[in-house]
Amino acid sequence: MSSPLLVATTLLLALLSVGSNGQLSATFYSTTCPNVSTIVRGVITNALQSDPRIAASLVRLHFHDCFVNGCDASILLDNSDTIQSEKDAFPNRNSARGYDVVDNIKTAVENVCPGTVSCADILTIAATQSVNLAGGPSWNVLLGRRDGTTANQAGANNNLPAPSEGRTSITRKFSNLGLDTTDLVALSGAHTFGLARCITYKDRLHGFNGTTNPDPTLDSAYLATLRRSCQPTGTDNALTDLDPTSPTNGFDNGYFVNLRNGRGLLQSDQELFSDGNPTLAIVNRFINNQNDFFNSFAASMIKMGNISPLTGTNGQIRTDCKRVNGN
Repeated sequence: MSSPLLVATTLLLALLSVGSNGQLSATFYSTTCPNVSTIVRGVITNALQSDPRIAASLVRLHFHDCFVNGCDASILLDNSDTIQSEKDAFPNRNSARGYDVVDNIKTAVENVCPGTVSCADILTIAATQSVNLAGGPSWNVLLGRRDGTTANQAGANNNLPAPSEGRTSITRKFSNLGLDTTDLVALSGAHTFGLARCITYKDRLHGFNGTTNPDPTLDSAYLATLRRSCQPTGTDNALTDLDPTSPTNGFDNGYFVNLRNGRGLLQSDQELFSDGNPTLAIVNRFINNQNDFFNSFAASMIKMGNISPLTGTNGQIRTDCKRVNGN
């Protein structure tokens, strides 16, 4: 468990650093929907009984939302006459999931607080509760976002980090959104739970960088295990734990230990531990101190959640997260 004093200190600094988004507040719904976090947690708890993956999936939805148009719930919008859904972008197609649970959360919240809580805030709260339900840290999430009325499929294709993308390119994508190297490493630590499809890493096993050889950074025993379930053809949708050593232990710092042992599943993961990479020292910090990881992760989640939010009278409070009001 993380130290409450350390978490409080870290998050105080994080809160002070986001003054430009002063309309977001940890107490935004204190009078209009005071039980919103409890409602969200209850729906996720029920969903976990039949879908152990859902916590990781909801965290990923929040991440994929904020990296495109800011945290405005644009990822939830379906296709329409005026919208090309981000759900159909390559990084989300056949992999982003949890939309039905978000709909269930929205219904539960609307039953108690109609027309009050945005879908963007529901995604933010859901990610926060999912991490904590999996054994990770908790923090006071800032709220008050409103929902966008457009989607950006091209942005989803171009802005989201890819599993085989190099560290320099991914660092640039984070930096473009005001996220630094520590944020990159901390947020990558969400791969301590969840699953990945074979298609996202099979090139590392069977033809790395245009060769016929595997990625030399892969542990040989891990490589042999992965090859049994992820073959060159016919297994693209086979699922593998992102954390092979403690997939049932929930949210911990095991992901970083895996990187040290050559057991990072995705190329973008393993590159964080490469020599000369400025991320290496941060990975070692998190290996040696889980509290440090938890504190940094919470602060980075707050920071990511403050990417270009719509507040005040901008945007809207969608009645249905899948469509713009009036459509």
